[in-house]
Amino acid sequence: MRKALIFLAVISASMIFTAAQESARDIVAKVEQTLASLQSFQADFEQTYYATTVSSPLKEKGRVYLQKPDLVRWEYKDPEEKVIVFKEGILLTYLPEDNQLFRQKLAKEQYEAEILAVLAGKGHLVDKYLIEPSPFPGEGGNASQLKLTPQEEGEYTHILLEIDRKTWLLRKAIFFDWAGNKNEFFFGKIRTNPRLPAEIFEIKVPPDCEIIDDAAPRKK
Repeated sequence: MRKALIFLAVISASMIFTAAQESARDIVAKVEQTLASLQSFQADFEQTYYATTVSSPLKEKGRVYLQKPDLVRWEYKDPEEKVIVFKEGILLTYLPEDNQLFRQKLAKEQYEAEILAVLAGKGHLVDKYLIEPSPFPGEGGNASQLKLTPQEEGEYTHILLEIDRKTWLLRKAIFFDWAGNKNEFFFGKIRTNPRLPAEIFEIKVPPDCEIIDDAAPRKK
């Protein structure tokens, strides 16, 4: 009798786990379907970077613009201004305070490994990650929370996503790297398919701006 009860408990736990797995895949499918329908995207964001080497996190705010297939602009406003644009395989980083523009060639694989891969719906997440439900402190409301673990070793150990179940859009993303650092993004005031002028993906710099090729700006 005892063995039968243990067997039933194991079967029940297995069924619950399988249902959760299926539910996580269903959520991802709905998110990818929503993202696939978008041609452009605009949102305010808050980014908080927790480094193991410093006691206080770095908090930044701004706005992000995305135009498919591969135009992206991060516009940071606080605590200091900076602009990051990805266009035609080139990553541009402009620091007005330092009057410097950094230009880097960025491989497709590098670009698709970043947060924009999630926002742009590039590729199928189930092909790259083990996906499972994983509750964590979030923004509340009607949301689903998932944990993505890369199937192949890369920059991140895992990623946590919070999905708005009303819009099936990304509300929050947290990236954990092997060094123990954490990079957190929150998105709000989201606009889908806005008309974005081409000028948004240009960076205008003064004539005396220092242009630095094939290098990334140092973190302050």
